[in-house]
Order: sequence, then C-alpha cells, then structure tokens
Amino acid sequence: MNEQLTPTRATALNATVDWPIWSTTARIVVTDATALNRARRIADRILVDVEMACSRFRDDSELRLIGGRASEGVEVSDMLAALVDRALLAARSTFGDVDPTLGGVLDGLGYDRDVRLLPHAQHGDEASFSMSVATPREPGWRRIRLVDRVLTVPDDLRLDLGATAKAIAADLCATAIADELHCGVLVSLGGDLATAGRSRDDGWQITVRDLDRDPETRVTLADGFAVATSSTQKRRWVHDGRQVHHILDPRLGLPAPAVWRSVTVAAHDCLRANTLSTAAIVRGRRAVEFLRDEQTPARLVDARGNVVHLNGWPDDEREPAPALFRRAG
Repeated sequence: MNEQLTPTRATALNATVDWPIWSTTARIVVTDATALNRARRIADRILVDVEMACSRFRDDSELRLIGGRASEGVEVSDMLAALVDRALLAARSTFGDVDPTLGGVLDGLGYDRDVRLLPHAQHGDEASFSMSVATPREPGWRRIRLVDRVLTVPDDLRLDLGATAKAIAADLCATAIADELHCGVLVSLGGDLATAGRSRDDGWQITVRDLDRDPETRVTLADGFAVATSSTQKRRWVHDGRQVHHILDPRLGLPAPAVWRSVTVAAHDCLRANTLSTAAIVRGRRAVEFLRDEQTPARLVDARGNVVHLNGWPDDEREPAPALFRRAG
C-alpha cells in the first residue's frame, strides 16, 4: 500500500506538509495553517510510538525485543497490545484473509528488511511466483492470545502487523490532531488516508490512482471518513529469480494472484477500509461478491486496467452517493 491516494489541495487556506516514512510518503493537510507544525509534531509522536512497538526491521522495537519470550506470555505496552488486538479483529472479520502471523513467511520470501533494500522488481510486472507449489498452512492468527496486555505467540509464529498498523496510525494521527488542535485534518500514509474534524469545503478532494498509467478518479470524501488502497503493483522484489509482492494468501503463504492491480475501499475508519481492501486482493475473483456483501463503496482495477465500481462509489452515476462521499457540484 503506497501512494495511491493523493489529497488534492482544494483551497489555498489549507496547509500541507509531506515527508518520507516507512518506504512511502506521509502527508498532513490541516485547515488552519498556524497549526501545521504542531500537527506534524503530534503525528511524529504517534508514528514513532507505532514504529517502536511493532517494526519488524528495528532490532530495538518492542516486537523484536519480546521475540523468544512471548511463547509463555509476556506483558506488552498499551500501544503494542492495541495494535495486536485490532490486527486480530481484522483477521476475525475477514475469516483469516488478513493474518498478522505472516512475519516468518515474509522473511522466507526475502522480505526481511526495508523493501527499498530488496532486489528490485519492476512496478506492475506480473508476479511470477508459482502458486502450484504451495503447501496449505494452518491459520496462525487463531493461536495468538491477548489477555489484557499479556501477549502469547507460539515460537513457530512471527507477527507482522504491517497490514493493519499503518492504517491504525493514520486513524490515530487524524483523531489526535483534530482533538488537540481543533481543526480539520487529513492524514495520508501512502495508501491509507484518514480524516477528522471539519474541512473547509464540505469534504476532502481525493485523487485515486495507483501507478501513473493507471485509471484515475477524483472523489470528495466527507468529513470524518477514510479511504485505503491495497496494490499488487508496489512493494515488489525479486526472490529466487521470481517477482513477488507483499500481499500474501495466508492459507498458502505465497503472494496472492494479481487478479487486481489495486482495490480501494472507503469506510468509517482507515483500519476498516484497509482490512477490506487487503482481503479483497487475497480473495481475487471472489472480491466483488465479498465487497458487495460488505456494502461499502469500493473501486477495483483489474490486471488489464478495467475498473469496477461497487456500492455507490461516486464514479457510478447510476446510484446516489453514500453518506461518506459528496458529489462534485
């Protein structure tokens, strides 16, 4: 999940700051220009807390430090407990499509360090990992236990909270900035975007596009809602001479077939939007039925660039816009 969602500056009175983080780009937009520096400091504080709680790539992160001790249960921080709790919620709500126990599997596929340091793969090229050689694996998330702040992780499992932690961070940053600074705010962490407070123009103008050559659309997101995009075109690398991407089918422990170039979902919070967009990638051809049943607006771009709109996504003029969108004009 990278830079698929671009806030469009709707008014010169808004103030914006961008900076690199976690192999992607962070952006904050606030309705009060005098609050921008303080908003950045609030976001930095939260993002550091999230990274230090759950990074797979930092030796000094809490997740790494408890490794080897968690099999007998270990008391963890409030932040790590909250991240694990919500990751398990995502797993339950998707029947395991979004599984937080794939850290060891990702390591085995070579994703054991920052993706920028991995052997380069071209964006958008078809992943070539053979699914026919996969051996079904047991769902790991069912074996994780979290009681209050005591976390138990069997020795044969490694947590990877990346599928949900970035979306949670976007939600936390947006809420904290709006609450502390009393302004409207949009927070974008790559493909995960959350809003809080009141915008200046009855909503936030968002451009949705994955790669430069992909179809583009612009929507107006109502105040307080979120959008997330999951993509099979980015976070790619070469492993054993084959191209792979980072969204895995948890039942096989291999990259999900790239039926969809990207899936974008709008919801009441970024965690929910990200959970559904990730699960849709994993479900492949079953994603349309899955998202339709979830009754949440979605936009899917298939491998050939064809676009599917569901549940009143604003590009679909046959249906009225849901409450979380505003029609242009």
